[in-house]
Amino acid sequence: MESLANDPRFSRCWTWIDLDTIAQNYENARALCRSQLIPVLKADAYGMGAVRVARVLMARGAKLFAVATHAEAMELKNALPCDVLVMGLVGEAELDEAIARGVILAVFSLEYARAVSAHAKARPARVHFKVDTGLHRLGFSSLEELRAAAALPGLAMEGLFSHLALRDRAGDEAQYARLMEAKELLHPPMTHLVDSIGMVRYPQWQLDAARIGAWLYGVCPRRFERRELTRCPAVFCARVAQVHWVRAGECVGYDEEHPLRRDSAIATLAVGYADGYPRLNSVGEVEIHGRRAPVAGLVCMDQMMVDVTDIPGVRAGDVATLLGGSIGVDEYAQWADMNRNEALSRLNGRAPRVYIGGEEK
Repeated sequence: MESLANDPRFSRCWTWIDLDTIAQNYENARALCRSQLIPVLKADAYGMGAVRVARVLMARGAKLFAVATHAEAMELKNALPCDVLVMGLVGEAELDEAIARGVILAVFSLEYARAVSAHAKARPARVHFKVDTGLHRLGFSSLEELRAAAALPGLAMEGLFSHLALRDRAGDEAQYARLMEAKELLHPPMTHLVDSIGMVRYPQWQLDAARIGAWLYGVCPRRFERRELTRCPAVFCARVAQVHWVRAGECVGYDEEHPLRRDSAIATLAVGYADGYPRLNSVGEVEIHGRRAPVAGLVCMDQMMVDVTDIPGVRAGDVATLLGGSIGVDEYAQWADMNRNEALSRLNGRAPRVYIGGEEK
């Protein structure tokens, strides 16, 4: 990586994205799932870059993608000839464009169904009806209202879905039963319920499709034994900007809670929380020269400091690995006390994404 010093993408910080790893995660999911896979590309494919990920997966047979917003759908539709389901709200100001472009809408209430119907004059709206089976986030809770929505003009029903809360097995079974009641009512062409966790926990509920997001990006469902089937494709790196000695008893950065216990070599890295790294405070580690260096003080917006006293020869221009190498996504997220999906989706475009691996089979 040091040989790339003259490439401007590698001036401060960057994220390597291995597209072949994402493709292999997808193929491994196909081996586990007898149903169609719907890759979830919301939050810019969990920080990996939605268009690049979609292109790789389309080459491997993916036909339908799921996102959270209209803007995310438009990014994909403008780049690729694909079908996209928006699982969240598409506002009234966006409905005309969404319907005209063939975006599949999640219709989750009778009120919203009427709004979509009112906009579906020139062309039917492609819809998946969402049922609230127990998560209590979005969805129909009344079968009568669901029946009324399905009868509205201009709504071309292509699917029915819900989302498991995954609190306990009894609750999950009750959710499945409620979805089956809705399926018996509507007889949709496609029904889907499980996500990455549900795909492996409840293979009998894979139905017509499974929505996989976290799995694609190396977030393995907990208690799933075959962890080698999904690997994180991201390696988050940063340059060392400066190394200097700080005396024992002094504090590093804004933090005054953790005075140094010894004279220490402190390396300042050209990366901060605005680049997607968690705002840790003397917690966590990075990898430099194949060894771990602890975070020193509070991570700043654009820089962070690490203690390299025990790593000889660290100098400006060296590369630190923040995520990847010996630092897995589980450990990385645990340091920040955050969900693993959240940790990945914080990776953003200020730290350039550098792709490796092919886009075709």
